[in-house]
Amino acid sequence: MKTSFIRLSLSFIFILALFACSDDKSTEPATEPGDVTLFDKILYYDGYAETVDDPVPDGILRIANSKYVTMITDEEISKLGKILDLDITVEAACDNYDRIGNVFLSLVNKGEAYDPDNLAGTIEIARFITPFMDMNESPNEVPYTFAIDNVAKILTDPDLRSKYDFWFEFDIFGVPYAANEQIAGCAGKNHVFYGTLTLVSGTESVQASDQVFVPVAAFQNFNNYNASDVIGETIRTFEIDVPAAAENAKLYLITSNHGAQSGGEEYNRRVHNIYFDGTQLDAYVPGGKSCEPYRQYNTQLNGIYGYSAKSDESWASFSNWCPGDVIPIRTYTLGNLEAGTHTFKIEVPEAEFRGADGNIPLSLYIQGEKL
Repeated sequence: MKTSFIRLSLSFIFILALFACSDDKSTEPATEPGDVTLFDKILYYDGYAETVDDPVPDGILRIANSKYVTMITDEEISKLGKILDLDITVEAACDNYDRIGNVFLSLVNKGEAYDPDNLAGTIEIARFITPFMDMNESPNEVPYTFAIDNVAKILTDPDLRSKYDFWFEFDIFGVPYAANEQIAGCAGKNHVFYGTLTLVSGTESVQASDQVFVPVAAFQNFNNYNASDVIGETIRTFEIDVPAAAENAKLYLITSNHGAQSGGEEYNRRVHNIYFDGTQLDAYVPGGKSCEPYRQYNTQLNGIYGYSAKSDESWASFSNWCPGDVIPIRTYTLGNLEAGTHTFKIEVPEAEFRGADGNIPLSLYIQGEKL
């Protein structure tokens, strides 16, 4: 998988201690919960090309050919329930390779225009991999679902809503060069995918609560050659300032291994050691699942899905992720978290990154209830 496109996002560390006002409109009873579609078949273009100037729907900004943003309105927030899913559908256009897609939630000072260089905070709330798709074959679209109940608490927090507008960023990076030659109808075309993003709510309204919300990293590079605590080793440490105590605190982590060259990190399953305040929380190995359920979406013949099915053992030997699948959001319960400086560390001791190629983009934030 080609991963030349890796976005570096600034780390933000802050806490939001919330004090709801009785006359704040965000404390009014929520309307009937319902679904909110923020992007409806938005069209993505060649990620390496100059940004196109084709029209976009009202309320949506094209930041780059691979990046769109929109603000969720107060009316839309009022529709969100306690149980919240993020549903994504990606439809094939003229990119027949597996690519990375992301959804980010950014905070912008209330009433100000969206400026990617002046955000109050950003977290990644979803990551997925597109399948190898031929737009002329069926199915020519793939669905993804993420459970994001915790995000509902952020979006409905009254103090947060009084200070910030919430913007959703929907990224799919693609290039059409192979499809220009291989897919009928793609010659000379520079569009790559269509994307739809919908927030799907349960029927129970959200009970607003004071959140401790600490963004740490959003899709930051992590490797052993230019994004490590120690060059030559794959290790990253973050100091996290939590100025007030929290209960039921959780740590949210997303990582995915990339590097498609011979012997690349995409195809080698490594142990990832996770530590918080010096205590090991986890030692996970990504992947290991069968990718056969996603074969139906991989309609373009490729080097991962051949002509015949593979055994579970064969898939488990190298699959860090499956084309057409989500990248998991790993959640760790921290319990009661004291105010002060805390440390997070991740190590992947066996990672090689042959030829200084490949990456493990990392996203991290902490969220809990204010004590």
